[in-house]
Amino acid sequence: MMTEKPGIFMGGDTPYEEADAVILGIPMDYTVSFRPGTRLGPLTIRNVSMGIEEYSVYLDRDLTDYAYCDCGDLSLPFGNVEKSLQLIEEASRQVIEDGKFPIFLGGEHLVTYPLIKPFMERYPELRVVHFDAHADLRTDYYGEPNSHATVMRKVSEALGPKRVYQFGIRSGTRDEFLFAKQHNHLVVEEVLEPLREVLPELQGKPVYVTLDIDVVDPAFAPGTGTQEPGGCTSREIIKAIHALGELNVVGFDLVEISPLTDSSERTALLGAKIVREVILSFVK
Repeated sequence: MMTEKPGIFMGGDTPYEEADAVILGIPMDYTVSFRPGTRLGPLTIRNVSMGIEEYSVYLDRDLTDYAYCDCGDLSLPFGNVEKSLQLIEEASRQVIEDGKFPIFLGGEHLVTYPLIKPFMERYPELRVVHFDAHADLRTDYYGEPNSHATVMRKVSEALGPKRVYQFGIRSGTRDEFLFAKQHNHLVVEEVLEPLREVLPELQGKPVYVTLDIDVVDPAFAPGTGTQEPGGCTSREIIKAIHALGELNVVGFDLVEISPLTDSSERTALLGAKIVREVILSFVK
């Protein structure tokens, strides 16, 4: 696994061999359908992480008590979608085989599919919790099957019926919502309360969490390529992470942060805070 390390997430300097959790950037945004720039998301999250505390007042836990390694960004062949997806899958598989809890930072949402594939091999009972403004359930986008607009269709078809739980969705085609009604658990617009309602049926199951930052309203998180008004608050998405802490979460990705549409960097700051809460909530 070849990586570049222009900076690290705060405190993420534990040697890889000694780390319980691993942060890995996936700087790919080759298939975005509106505004590009999410390849810069991982680096921007790292750069602003110095602006938040290591201590979580919500959880009364501190990052200094956790061993995690920031491996930098995965080296990808720019513009080569197929080869990049292959390398992303290989990197995900290596992290799992090494027994580390993975925190992947995108990049566009298409990266989630190769990231999840090794988890499906490892965990036959895998469930996926998906936070997003968009359903991402298209079969193709203008004839292209590999797109950030098709990622959850790929995941859903690979996992099988009723194993994907989608929250905050408020955009998509009629066909996407028909597919979701038949195959997934999809909640329109709402996030926290519907999530709490399904926690009992997720208990005991391995869960992978994928979080597209545009689930949060652009008033709180404008730094994303496909903004969609009507989302949840930054406070609500943090509470959703805490709610998931009672489950067996085996992997996590945070995608679609694009600093080019956010001069204040508040979206990356939210991303950094989410990463902190993920480490403190999911890493045992």
